[in-house]
Amino acid sequence: QVHLVESGGGLVQAGGSLTLSCAASGSIFRIISMGWYRQAPGKQRELVATITSGHSTDYADNVKGRFTISRSNAENMVYLQMNSMKPEDTGVYYCTTRTYSDPKFWDDYWGQGTQVTVSS
Repeated sequence: QVHLVESGGGLVQAGGSLTLSCAASGSIFRIISMGWYRQAPGKQRELVATITSGHSTDYADNVKGRFTISRSNAENMVYLQMNSMKPEDTGVYYCTTRTYSDPKFWDDYWGQGTQVTVSS
């Protein structure tokens, strides 16, 4: 089993910045990718950004140029630097990883989520 713990959420004014962190632990053989999703009230969970073990990144169109995802392979951590934040960035942000827990088995794992609120 792989466990993810997010931190860094909170309240920020529009135009401000926040950095989210996520630490993966447990039965980790090899991490394939890590990423962030978010869910606003009344909406479906949506992709924010992902990063592979080779540091290839992918972003949702509505965060490109404002958010930056990065990771530390050695520490099994992923970060999300959020700049120029907008009220529509409000939501619960979930850390996720696709990880091999042994040489043959991989699965997707999710954190509990951290609330981000952007005030106008």
